[in-house]
Amino acid sequence: MPATTYAVSGMSCGHCKATLTEVIGELDGVRGVEVHLGHGRVTVTSAGEPDDAAITEAVDEAGYELTGRV
Repeated sequence: MPATTYAVSGMSCGHCKATLTEVIGELDGVRGVEVHLGHGRVTVTSAGEPDDAAITEAVDEAGYELTGRV
């Protein structure tokens, strides 16, 4: 399964990590989410090519900003 890493700003605590893990994890095709607070990165493991638009929307709606793939 492919893993894609995104740069996300605004994350600072365990609550941020839990929120993003939940909202991204609910998206179709997502098999795993790893949030790296110190690096401002989120790695998404998916069944196929990830839906960047859906991931961006989920992150934005949660109150964070996805700034692109790393």
